[in-house]
Amino acid sequence: MLTVSEYLVQRFVDLGIDKAFGIPGDFPFPILDAIEASDDLQWIGCVSELNAAYSADGYARMRGASFLCTTYGVGELSTINGLMGSKAHRLPVFIVVGSPCRRIVHQKLSTYHTFGDGNYGDHEHIIESACCVKAILTAENAVEEIERAIRMALSKCEPAYILLPQDVGLMPVSGTKYYRENLSSLRRMKSSGAELDAAANTIADKLNASSSPVLLPSTLCARLGLSSKIERLINQLNLPFAVAPLNKGFLDESSPQFLGMYSGIESTPKGVQQIVESADLIIELGSQVNEHVNTGFWTSRIPSSNHICIHDFWVQVGDHIFVDVAMEDLVDRLIVLLSGRINEGPICETYEFLPSGGGPSEKISSKAFYPRLQNMLKSGDILVIEAGSCEIPLLSMKLHKGVRAEAQVLWSSIGWAGPAAMGIAMENPSRRTVLVSGDGAHQETMGTIATMGFHDVKPVIFILNNGTYGCENTIWKPGRNQYNDIASIKYSRLPEVLGCKAWHCRQVATLGELEDAIKHISNNPSQAAYIEVMIPSSENVPLPKEALDMLFKLETPSVSKA
Repeated sequence: MLTVSEYLVQRFVDLGIDKAFGIPGDFPFPILDAIEASDDLQWIGCVSELNAAYSADGYARMRGASFLCTTYGVGELSTINGLMGSKAHRLPVFIVVGSPCRRIVHQKLSTYHTFGDGNYGDHEHIIESACCVKAILTAENAVEEIERAIRMALSKCEPAYILLPQDVGLMPVSGTKYYRENLSSLRRMKSSGAELDAAANTIADKLNASSSPVLLPSTLCARLGLSSKIERLINQLNLPFAVAPLNKGFLDESSPQFLGMYSGIESTPKGVQQIVESADLIIELGSQVNEHVNTGFWTSRIPSSNHICIHDFWVQVGDHIFVDVAMEDLVDRLIVLLSGRINEGPICETYEFLPSGGGPSEKISSKAFYPRLQNMLKSGDILVIEAGSCEIPLLSMKLHKGVRAEAQVLWSSIGWAGPAAMGIAMENPSRRTVLVSGDGAHQETMGTIATMGFHDVKPVIFILNNGTYGCENTIWKPGRNQYNDIASIKYSRLPEVLGCKAWHCRQVATLGELEDAIKHISNNPSQAAYIEVMIPSSENVPLPKEALDMLFKLETPSVSKA
């Protein structure tokens, strides 16, 4: 008979999860034993719980859900920043925490990972705040509670918190077992027929009457596994679409219908703003988050009069609200209802690739680096974008056909990208994962390089070394601020020191050296690469005063007299 730990592990395997990220600990030993005994689930021990949470976040972006395991108190609390990011970016991460035996709890015995006062659960509300559901398992409720946690996490696309006392993990599970379909075939919600019909017909009528519609898809489509269906809808309707920075890289940017990045005055190309905001019909697939990078310092303006927003389980068309409508069902219905159309709206200027000038002996600059990276990327690559000074250029950069991108624009926790890239690469071993990070962000979680080497993960990593928190230098006052200084590290030597074998590592300072490194990477697709790119710190100059005021809103508004 299966123990509760073994049954829990089996349910995650049923979903299609094949990796468990975490740090071994005392109270989750029964869970760890069940993971190790499984032929279908691999334990990925990380260098810290935070790194494990970031890696689980990256894995969930590709697989649709992930499994994170820690010990009680100290372990789970160390994951909180990663879990908060997963909640912000709508990712079902199952955090399973091994807690003390119930005999200890009932007697209020003091043990480690507590305050020593015999009280338990003091911190649990902190983890709960990052999750959409909490389940405390017993042998009797395990089947029902595990299914409730799975159902809630997958329907809301948010983390789930599962507590498993050490003794309960060793007990035989009771009740009727569930064995359900894989994530790829699982239906998260059933639509109401009448509401679905009304929403679909209303949207179809408006699209048929529109002469210049624009689609604004969000990454929620990817979280729900709908990317290919959205692309089919775009192609079938010849429907122009733009993406905000938060939604970069999950749709094909080589599509003739792709306009570019829409973020108010920061839109790329500049004509995108005019096209979107003058469209006679704007359809959002998942609402656009009103965050400053996502909206060009809150300058995006979507008129409510001709606006449709399709949320995960409800739809708004003007003043009309349709409930119990699953996005997947609605997209399926629109594909059936609508036939091809000819665009009559304005055409955006061509979204070109960046020019890559400069001679071999010239020092590397950001302006010269990004075009060369853009040209290096090829179909199948996954570009992982770290928060910081590299984020905006990479978000604005057009991607080749078949290139996917992942970033953490909303939560924007520097250090996320390295461990996330590992989780992404582990879920996609046949695709090349390309990470770009600044040196300041990399220092936060660079220990993940050791885990990559230990598990023979083979990413391509570019560390932009400017010797400072470059992004912070651009968004405050001019002059040298010592609090932005960071330790000087010989980054290109890190992989060898951290146990990585046969990685191609080098430091590059000229365009010729950079191009030689990229050539080696292209000629050796099965080899991991770690390139330290020297970028002048002098590039990091503050934004204009007007831009800083748009960002921080510190200046007293100037009100003109009538």
